Amino acid sequence: MNSILFLILRRMRAPLITVIVTYTIAVVGMTLMPGHDPAGNPWQMSLFEAFYVISYTATTIGFGEVPFPYSPEQRIWMTFSIYLTVIPWFYGIGKIIGLVQDPGLRQAFRTSGFAREVRNLQEPFYIICGYGETGSLLARALDGRGMRVVVVELLQDRINELELEDYEFDMPGLCADAKLPDTLLKAGVLHPMCGGVAALTDDDHANLAISVAVKLINPKLNVLARAENNDTAANMASFGTDHIINPYTLFGDHLAMEIHALGSYLLHEWLTGVPGDCLSSPACPPVGKWVVCGFGRFGKSVVENLQREGMSTIIVEAEPEMTHCPKGTIIGSGTDAKTLYEAGIEGAVGIVAGTDNDINNLSIVMTAREINPNLFVVIRKNKRFNEPLFQQFNADITMDPSDIIAHECLAHMISPLLAHFLVLARNQSNAWANQLISRLVETVGESVPETWAISIDHHEAPAVANLLSWGLPVSLDALMRDPANREEKLWLVPLLLNRGDQHILLPEVTSALLPGDRILFCGRESAKAYQSLLLSNHKTLTYVINGREIAEGMVWRWLVEKFGKAKADPDKA
Repeated sequence: MNSILFLILRRMRAPLITVIVTYTIAVVGMTLMPGHDPAGNPWQMSLFEAFYVISYTATTIGFGEVPFPYSPEQRIWMTFSIYLTVIPWFYGIGKIIGLVQDPGLRQAFRTSGFAREVRNLQEPFYIICGYGETGSLLARALDGRGMRVVVVELLQDRINELELEDYEFDMPGLCADAKLPDTLLKAGVLHPMCGGVAALTDDDHANLAISVAVKLINPKLNVLARAENNDTAANMASFGTDHIINPYTLFGDHLAMEIHALGSYLLHEWLTGVPGDCLSSPACPPVGKWVVCGFGRFGKSVVENLQREGMSTIIVEAEPEMTHCPKGTIIGSGTDAKTLYEAGIEGAVGIVAGTDNDINNLSIVMTAREINPNLFVVIRKNKRFNEPLFQQFNADITMDPSDIIAHECLAHMISPLLAHFLVLARNQSNAWANQLISRLVETVGESVPETWAISIDHHEAPAVANLLSWGLPVSLDALMRDPANREEKLWLVPLLLNRGDQHILLPEVTSALLPGDRILFCGRESAKAYQSLLLSNHKTLTYVINGREIAEGMVWRWLVEKFGKAKADPDKA
């Protein structure tokens, strides 16, 4: 507000000075003009009377010769004052109109309103720096899970897109440079409800600057940053960035997971999706010879993971010296049939079109399929506005960096336990993952479920914490039953029990809970709502555990005690 007031005063300084000077001249001159009262006695206006007359005359509210009819001198001066004071009013009104349209003032008002809206947030929220393809996907996913989001974006057009989106919650957005510490402070990095910051711009240096600034301002805040360059990632790590996300490395890992552990891949995609969405059936890459077109950061990651899975690869690259290709690389773009024949496309089982040009990638796979219609196609999509072209082509796997980063960020933002569970799940067998998927489908259906974590403490689970402090045992099964009918189970599955340094995957429902335990659940939204009642109401929890209703109120407790004793000793009743 101070900056807005300063800007207004600075822009209106000249008009205000002009109005003050002209009014002073008109008022002082009016007091000097001689006049006469009705009795003919000499009379001159006081400063107050002159100011009063000039005020309503100059503002065109009205005109009148008060308190007495004016003398010729006074009328001459009044005529001069009318023309004198009209000019600065026109000047001032023009400046006001220009000030209202001033981009700087409008930005100042938007910034002030944004900061006020962020300060008033009473729910946990995340700050997303960069509302591009990745940022918008992540914002929609978080909003779909009922989590609040604050957006900082350098381009006004993207902020306009944010305002037009139909989100469930209001999403404060500011057009500003997120690298500036003052912008991050306005976005709420010191707000007690801020859960973390995601630096998702398409500039590695900007993401580095954001990560460093956040860690210096609020070291305890969780920071997720996109980094496609290894040097930038190392720099981020040196400043304590919590999660550094390289989309190309992630895709290579996911591709390898699809080859040897399809169930684990499906489990990862399912648990990090938007609740309610249906997950499409994943493709199963074949084993054999692969042709990889483009040996940049994406191509290197794909080749490394394919070779790790025992696949043979042939690289096609237009600039092999720049990308440091290995020996045996075919020189060319891959868009022409001659280069693909030279790479042996007719005997390959799959092709990867991984250049940074969407049109070239589409051309590569179309030419390759004309030669070998049975090819398994992996294609890289760089720009979201080309989505209709990729939908028409219908490749087996479409690598979308934005989607990969959004899924990875979501895994960490939903709950640190979910991210840890996914890491542990990758180390399990594919059969284990398939069994868990079958159990989830049987419990929650085929739509993406809700995922949430609880801590057994007086803040998140007061009812459980109270019973445990009273020496009463509580099992995991008690948190999985319907509070209205203890014989029915809620539609949820416990995925992970964290107890100190111990991590138990798919814990048994008979497991006894201890103070400080953290549990990751997956299930329907209704099950999450019912479980919150068990966690907060010890009466409901006691009913679920042993079927007994706890009496509430003095009268009910007296009746229960009296009739309970009478039932125990009928002779004293």
